[in-house]
Amino acid sequence: MSQSLSKIILHIIFSTKNRYPFLNEKIRYEMHQYLALMCKNFGCFPHKINGTSDHVHIVCELSRTITACKLIEEIKTSSSKWIKTKGNIYQKFHWQKGYGVFSIGMSQLQTAVHYIEKQEELHSKKTYQEEFIGFLKKYQIEYDERYVWD
Repeated sequence: MSQSLSKIILHIIFSTKNRYPFLNEKIRYEMHQYLALMCKNFGCFPHKINGTSDHVHIVCELSRTITACKLIEEIKTSSSKWIKTKGNIYQKFHWQKGYGVFSIGMSQLQTAVHYIEKQEELHSKKTYQEEFIGFLKKYQIEYDERYVWD
């Protein structure tokens, strides 16, 4: 085959450090827009980005020219620098060190998008920690809870 083709869809989840609620309604939409722009800059089409005051979900296509690890590192680093330019209240902003990234198929895309759209409603019933552990269990990822949070 003379060309390289791929269609890899990722569901990425990460939180603010110690789940501090930095992403108030004032800045949350702007942060999501910035994250979408970063994804696009790396050729990773964002299908949906949403979250709450302490975490984000990103569903995007992974470009064949970047690894998931590099994409997440770049968007977290860049967005952390960006938000600090938005005012003194964001000077101590940091993302958590880790993240979750899960592969989804085309048949699961709309379900994932719908799930992410409902973040506010969902988190009136469960915490970020409960949600994240649920994903680890769903995807059968072994983990040591002592090292999941920061």
